[in-house]
Amino acid sequence: MNTNNIKKYAPQARNQFRDAVIQKLTTLGISADKKGNLQIADAELVGETVRYGQFDYPKSTLTRRDRLVKRAREQGFDVLVEHCAYTWFNRLCAIRYMEIHGYLDHGFRMLSHPDNPTGFEVLDHVPEVAEALLPEKKAQLVEMKLSGNQDEAIYRELLLAQCHALHRAMPFLFEAVDDEAELLLPDNLTRTDSILRGLVDGIPEEDWQEVEVIGWLYQFYISEKKDAVIGKVVKSEDIPAATQLFTPNWIVQYLVQNSVGRQWLQTYPDSPLKGKMDYYIEPAEQTPEVQAQLAAITPASIEPESIKVLDPACGSGHILIEAYNVLKNIYEERGYRARDIPQLILENNIFGLDIDDRAAQLSGFALLMMARQDDRRIFTRDVRLNIVSLQESLHLDIAKLWQQLNFHQQNQTGSMGDMFAENTALPHTDSAEYQLLMRTLKRFVNAKTLGSLIQVPQEEEAALKAFLDALYRLEQEGDFQQKAAAKAFIPYIQQAWILAQRYDAVVANPPYMGSNWMNEMLKVYAKRYFPNSKSDLFSMFIEQSFFMVKKGGNAGLIVMEAWMFLASYEKLRIDIINNKNIHDLIHMPYEGKGKTPLGI
Repeated sequence: MNTNNIKKYAPQARNQFRDAVIQKLTTLGISADKKGNLQIADAELVGETVRYGQFDYPKSTLTRRDRLVKRAREQGFDVLVEHCAYTWFNRLCAIRYMEIHGYLDHGFRMLSHPDNPTGFEVLDHVPEVAEALLPEKKAQLVEMKLSGNQDEAIYRELLLAQCHALHRAMPFLFEAVDDEAELLLPDNLTRTDSILRGLVDGIPEEDWQEVEVIGWLYQFYISEKKDAVIGKVVKSEDIPAATQLFTPNWIVQYLVQNSVGRQWLQTYPDSPLKGKMDYYIEPAEQTPEVQAQLAAITPASIEPESIKVLDPACGSGHILIEAYNVLKNIYEERGYRARDIPQLILENNIFGLDIDDRAAQLSGFALLMMARQDDRRIFTRDVRLNIVSLQESLHLDIAKLWQQLNFHQQNQTGSMGDMFAENTALPHTDSAEYQLLMRTLKRFVNAKTLGSLIQVPQEEEAALKAFLDALYRLEQEGDFQQKAAAKAFIPYIQQAWILAQRYDAVVANPPYMGSNWMNEMLKVYAKRYFPNSKSDLFSMFIEQSFFMVKKGGNAGLIVMEAWMFLASYEKLRIDIINNKNIHDLIHMPYEGKGKTPLGI
């Protein structure tokens, strides 16, 4: 893969997508002055249209536009622009990858044409694509095509319909119908100077063959933002850009093979898996006493479905992709049906956390693409991924949502008016579920700053899983209020459940940030919960990985070498020497960002 093409394209794409989103927001009467102050135009209804400032839109856009206004007021204009820009960038990159690999169900390219450098294959096959994506509008779209001058409108309809169709398999990346971000899809998509041309022309098709292209796109997309925030005290919203770095493939293989692979080989030393892992290091010969100690903590047998692997700073999923490969070999060794393996791995074995929504989107997408290689029907199987972007709970109206959730069926008695009365006493606040919910939401008030360093007691794992399953059922089977409330609570219970589990392998390229650059909230948390490792985020992640790994499990991290020598890490070193076992340690042959020597 030639990353030079990606390095050139992705930063330009960020600016282009941001500009396009700002332009669309302006037509919706949403803008900001030079000081960042929000400017919202009134919505004026004129028959079946609504006017936002100088621009007219269909009346049907009003609700979605209101949601954008709400987000702009809550998040700020620039954050809204950034989020919507990367949302469309991620979606279009995903569609580009899928069309090149033939993963779109209708079989035609959405963003390009195999025989026409500036064309769109779907526009040559409107009846077939409409039948697959918009059967209710097929006749209308065919008629528009026959008119000969409505390709832009047709293409926009088909592209949005493609996003809706992908929602079932990838709800974390593609929204259902009436997503407000649809209003911000750039204009003039079929023109030769379209925003799509850079994506199609700027990166050759051969560079799209490996799913790692997604990670490289992500790294270079945020590179300008990263450069802008490095060397300063980092605000919470800038932590992802300041700390993320794509991990080279050989390092990823080494980390995973000597943690996940080692876990399997400790129980099955003659497994053929060993011959498939180029970077696996054989354990050193041990004394009989040490061999006895190792035998005492090594399980006699392992079921593949029981192996749990966590990347607590998963980024775009590079480490989890390699974990998928190793786990696939383990399942095959045990004779599982090939078509069952992908879903089993995604739902039982692989877990990922990050504080960056866009990174988690791409991580989930990359894993699904790995699964799609092995199971052509994976998109129809309603796979529930365990890849989570940690969310903050501060904005939730907990009382209202708990009332709507009606978890204990308290609303079956009394009047409808009681359900909406402002002064109604909150029901069942002494229940185990409510108490668990409140403890959980309290932990995640600052989740975008603290991320995977938040500690959840293992004792709560079973209760969290039971509550999560109940919320999933209400999301599917409850009334409209229960569905909405369950959907709102699920992210917090899911991320707590992931943090409460203990893993066979914790593998990460953790964020690096010295205490000088931490904001005050992070500094205070570090001093309170990580006194032995508070000097840098990477060392705090070392300590947190020990907290999250099972007894007898393996942690594999790539970190700066400073922890081995500096006085500020002495307590961490003593803890590792006295209470942990190091089975291998590699000093890197080159320097990392900022000329800092690295180690694994």
